[in-house]
Amino acid sequence: MVTTTQQKLTFDQFLDVCPDEGLYEFVNGEIVEMAATRNHEDVADYTADSFKDEIKRLNLDFVVKTKAVIKTVNKDGREQGRLPDVSVIDRTIWRARRTDYSALQEPIQLAVEVTSTNWEDDYIDKLDEYQRLGIPEYWIVDYLAIASREYLGNPKLPTVFVYQLDVEGKYQVTAFKDSDRIISQTFPDIQLTAAQVLKA
Repeated sequence: MVTTTQQKLTFDQFLDVCPDEGLYEFVNGEIVEMAATRNHEDVADYTADSFKDEIKRLNLDFVVKTKAVIKTVNKDGREQGRLPDVSVIDRTIWRARRTDYSALQEPIQLAVEVTSTNWEDDYIDKLDEYQRLGIPEYWIVDYLAIASREYLGNPKLPTVFVYQLDVEGKYQVTAFKDSDRIISQTFPDIQLTAAQVLKA
């Protein structure tokens, strides 16, 4: 993760000046380049492909994107621009303004973050922002078991965490490891194990 701006920007300025090449988030007034290893990309691609297969199989009204910026608000009220590794978006929302370059402001259906060295962003900041926005389902794929024992337990094992909004708008989490079949509200029939995702 590399910060590329020196002066604080507004969210609209971020959209105007964000480079065309590369992947970027807008965090606390700065443009931050998102770098990923090949392994990270493989896990994200496998997850996205699994979702696309399920959407096609059941003719669901979703699209899957890996470069969709989502406008969120942090606990201090600052606008952020987040770029989930995988986004599942209602097709109607995606197609509402197809000529726009702007970020999505509506809650997407499902966000997936594949953890890397800045794992606290996924487990703390993005979790809070996605819950605040009302994203119904959020997956954290910790394929390196990089988070602290507070999250992963002891021994630390690669884990897929699935957060789902309850009736009060708060996330409830379930952890999936090894051969556990991942349970998803968005894709209730998907036949996908934690091991398949974690070892992609």
